[in-house]
Amino acid sequence: MSDEDRFIDIEIKLSYQENQVDALNRTIYEQGRRIDQLEALVAKLAEHVRALRDAGQGPLNEKPPHY
Repeated sequence: MSDEDRFIDIEIKLSYQENQVDALNRTIYEQGRRIDQLEALVAKLAEHVRALRDAGQGPLNEKPPHY
């Protein structure tokens, strides 16, 4: 294998690695954005449950009276 062939092989591998790093960065960014959305949703749900509890709605998993 000549030096030129080895150099071309290294360039190909470097290009592949750069593409992989870019794809991983995009994935991490999207996951972080989704985690932020889910955390906001959980906070809203927790607030809703607290509001129901404070309004005297009782436990959400209370057994019906016929039990």
